[in-house]
Amino acid sequence: MSTITIRNLDDGVKQVLRQRAAARGVSMEQEARDVLREATIPQAKPRTAGWRLKASRDEILALGRKPERPFDLKALTDQMWDEGLL
Repeated sequence: MSTITIRNLDDGVKQVLRQRAAARGVSMEQEARDVLREATIPQAKPRTAGWRLKASRDEILALGRKPERPFDLKALTDQMWDEGLL
């Protein structure tokens, strides 16, 4: 891994990075890394596709809730195998 120092960064840019990082629940440094990766590596997954480093509070709480309706786990995993997802 490499290190980079950016001097004379506009205060407005820093504020936007801080706000974007807070909205995603990551550090400002991680947000800057993600922005640079997306801008320089075309095949990097965009955040608009749902890629995030951390789950939101609501997503974590949803993991503990009972499903709205029962589901057949065997049928679900069979379908995933058939579609090549497993």
